[in-house]
Amino acid sequence: QVQLVESGGGLVQPGGSLRLSCAASGSTFGTNAMGWYRQAPGKRRDLVATITSGGSTGYADSVKGRFTITRDNTKKTVCLQMNSMKSEEAAVYYCAIAHLGDDERDWGQGGQVTVAS
Repeated sequence: QVQLVESGGGLVQPGGSLRLSCAASGSTFGTNAMGWYRQAPGKRRDLVATITSGGSTGYADSVKGRFTITRDNTKKTVCLQMNSMKSEEAAVYYCAIAHLGDDERDWGQGGQVTVAS
């Protein structure tokens, strides 16, 4: 079991920036794809960004050009840099790590991101 601990959530103004971090422990990291998801109240949990073991990235169309996902396989961390944030992007943000042997995910605890003035 991979344990994922998130940090960096909090309050940001519309148009501002916030950086989320996720630290993995308890298992291998460098061979696993990782991602960030978000879930607003009453909404589904949506994929925001992904990064493969080799560093290839993918983004939801709504965040392209504003969000950047990175990973550091030495530190076993994945980060999400969020710029020019919009009010509608307030949500609980979750990091996730893909299992190697199946299509399951392990999840971080979630971190609240509030976008407000």
